[in-house]
Amino acid sequence: MSLSPPAEAPKSESTVRHNTELEHELKQSSYFVQKQAFETEGAVNQLDHVCSLDIYKEPFTVRNTGIICTIGPACQSVAMLEKMMIKGMNIARLNFSHGSYEYHSGTVANVRRAANNFNPPCLVGIALDTKGPEIRTGLLKGDPNVEIPLLSGNKITITTDEAYKEACDAEHVYVDYANMTTVIQPGSFVFIDDGLIALRVEKVEGINIECVVENGGKLGSKKGVNLPGTDVDLPAVSEKDKKDLRWAVEQGLDMVFASFIRNAESIREIRDILGEDGQNIKIIAKIENHQGMKNYDAILEESDGIMVARGDLGIEIPSEKVFIAQKMMIGRANRAGKPIICATQMLESMVDKPRPTRAEGTDVANAVLDGADCVMLSGETAKGKYPLEAVEIMHKIAREAEAAIFHRQLFDNLKMYTSGVVDTTHATAIAAVEASYKTQAAAIIVLTTTGRSAHLISRYRPRCPIFTVCRTVQVARQCHLFRGLFPINYPGDAGAGNWLDGVDERVSHAVGIAKDRGFARTDDSIVVVTGWKTGAGFTNTIRIIMVH
Repeated sequence: MSLSPPAEAPKSESTVRHNTELEHELKQSSYFVQKQAFETEGAVNQLDHVCSLDIYKEPFTVRNTGIICTIGPACQSVAMLEKMMIKGMNIARLNFSHGSYEYHSGTVANVRRAANNFNPPCLVGIALDTKGPEIRTGLLKGDPNVEIPLLSGNKITITTDEAYKEACDAEHVYVDYANMTTVIQPGSFVFIDDGLIALRVEKVEGINIECVVENGGKLGSKKGVNLPGTDVDLPAVSEKDKKDLRWAVEQGLDMVFASFIRNAESIREIRDILGEDGQNIKIIAKIENHQGMKNYDAILEESDGIMVARGDLGIEIPSEKVFIAQKMMIGRANRAGKPIICATQMLESMVDKPRPTRAEGTDVANAVLDGADCVMLSGETAKGKYPLEAVEIMHKIAREAEAAIFHRQLFDNLKMYTSGVVDTTHATAIAAVEASYKTQAAAIIVLTTTGRSAHLISRYRPRCPIFTVCRTVQVARQCHLFRGLFPINYPGDAGAGNWLDGVDERVSHAVGIAKDRGFARTDDSIVVVTGWKTGAGFTNTIRIIMVH
């Protein structure tokens, strides 16, 4: 959560009182106020650095990793959303696999109302997660709410025959993918209900696929189907997705998480659907199948960012390969300077329990250590009993993990991949991060129009936070996708015609916030990055100032 200047609209006495109470609660939170105590990195290599880690030391830097929270019945109220913002939620996710437009419109309104109840208002991004193309079974015969057992070793026929669409049984199961019989081969597997039921294909004949049950289980109606290792030819964007994407434009949302992306063409199709009025919405490609993995580099180049969607991906590929896929995708995204999110079951046990398992805590930490820009909560916040506790513990784990990173080596590694000639803005970003290490700066402050200057600074992973001063609120909210960016929306007529005065006003405003949050103290140094004239593309100036 980051801040924008106070709104000027008059407010009622009760609203003012509520805002004052929220401000007091915010300033007492472990997310808003974070102390820093940088030390010179004395380690000479990764092993030396790891050996010097100490569990009794407080983390020396603020939490730079973004936290994405799925909004559902457990946290949709304005009061709960306010508390989640206080705990450290940066982006609110709308899962369009569930819910109506009316429901999601209410969620958007609640998120914005909760953000505006703070004084100054909070900057929280809102993302639409598409349902995407999917394959599902039909309804069970008789009562669709019951479950029927499928026993290991039994024969079963998967069919696209519409006669079984609402009459599935233990011998015949309908699937809604008409071309399934043309793409699947004998010896392939069919997984049902997140892989709980596994079928092995023995023969394909007409519209029927004869299988044997390898792993049995209870089959319910309308269960998801995965075809690991099979290249499917489903449309990249379903008709529902097209309507949902246009709804995102109408609502002024900040980003789209595009499900089941298989190739770069899918991203181009989504961009066309968003249209000119939605051209500034960021498209994050969710990689969750073999085809997405095979075409990863092209998808990375075409999209605005990546999500490692480990749910379906963990069904499509062997479990022991998921961590390899995660590390590869994060590494290549870091190298390319694109933001990447790690998602699915990160603190899954907190749906029902107030504390995560040790394995879950380590999973979150390893995602941060791998280089994820954001980590995501799904059912933990959407339907869980402990949404606030989930956000708080994720904040603490991410902060500890960042303090365990060998930052200097990471910076040198990232610089190594910047070969050849770069433009002025890019060169300035590298120099700013270098200066932040040399001066042990408490923060970097960057003034940006489109966000690009800040994105480039984030790419080189400074230890300190990057206060990103933007005039456009959507650009500010989208900054949460990038590690280390703390957006500040400063839309006013700074300088009243004198551009240099306006620069100083915005820098001073950012320094004030850094001090207010405990990020910077008197005599700390701050690296300031600005341009030589107003507008986009002119960033070329670095100053180092002292906090007074």
